Amino acid sequence: MKSVLNACKVIAVTLFLSTLASYAGAVEPARTTKQVQTFPGDSVYQLAITLENQQANKFKLANQAGHIVIVSMFYNSCEYVCPMLIDTIRMLEKKLDEQEKSHLSILLVTLDPARDDVATLQSIAKARELDKLHWMLARTNEKSVRQLAAVLNIQYRQMESGEFNHTSALILLDKNGRILARSGTLGTVDDEFLQKIKSSLKTLDTDSKH
Repeated sequence: MKSVLNACKVIAVTLFLSTLASYAGAVEPARTTKQVQTFPGDSVYQLAITLENQQANKFKLANQAGHIVIVSMFYNSCEYVCPMLIDTIRMLEKKLDEQEKSHLSILLVTLDPARDDVATLQSIAKARELDKLHWMLARTNEKSVRQLAAVLNIQYRQMESGEFNHTSALILLDKNGRILARSGTLGTVDDEFLQKIKSSLKTLDTDSKH
């Protein structure tokens, strides 16, 4: 009889431990796998730099993924070329219908982060009446400025006066950050560049419907 009782205790303990293990497994939090977005090898979004926009929000270049983007570089104290660069983008905007404009983003990064702080970027956006939903004026550190300029093939050099000699180019990125086209035309609409914008936006709209 005693051996039978001991056997029953062993069985009871085994069942209890089995039940406890099952319960623990049931309440263990599910493990989640963090999804990391990957980009093509020739994507500008491979550059992992942090920027700050005119609203003091920090962001990565990759945050623009999924949009068609016009990107360029400028600086506030530039008296002629940089204001004309903004004017040229606005001319291109006027050639787009409302639906096209809603899917286009513009990113302008300053070459002069030492002087172009957030307040300066805000004042530019306000003075030029730039729509904050589509226009982003941004700054980053000097090292990241050099990296971005290299990726975009924008050459610049700061002179003793503090001003900059720099390439003036509008660069069109697809939804994955690949360079689709570039234009050095300022002060008027580059028709070829405009058509590339339109076709890219049309492709984006088509993809979104599938």
